[in-house]
Amino acid sequence: MLKIRLARGGAKKRPYYSVVIADSHSPRDGRFIEKVGSYNPLLKKDDPQRTMLKGERISEWLAKGAQPTDRVARLLAAQNLTQWTAGSNPKKGEPHVKAKERAAERAERAVALAEAVAAKAAEQAAVEAPPSEEAAAEEAPAEEASAEQA
Repeated sequence: MLKIRLARGGAKKRPYYSVVIADSHSPRDGRFIEKVGSYNPLLKKDDPQRTMLKGERISEWLAKGAQPTDRVARLLAAQNLTQWTAGSNPKKGEPHVKAKERAAERAERAVALAEAVAAKAAEQAAVEAPPSEEAAAEEAPAEEASAEQA
């Protein structure tokens, strides 16, 4: 399959891209069939030198079935050569299988910990409850006795 894509050039931290027609299996900066434009992201957006495209050649390659990458499709849409629509990937933010398994394990551990804490609290309440009941029972007769004396 033929792709219309960017091939990176330039120095480190100074990118410069060539818009090329290449086979989808060839490396990004590797062999290509034809150079049909250039893109310099360091220039201002309104600079006419920022995107230089050979519109006729690109139209011919599109007619032959070449598919532009997303970034190149945006550049072509800005030059009114093709239509570009934003892709929809509803699973983009969804975690993968391993992450879902880890989250489930964490939830199970949290539930088990909460149950253990609740059981320990109930145990302590059961141990502390009888003395407090006895103290309440002792206070009640003392209150009755003071009421009788009065």
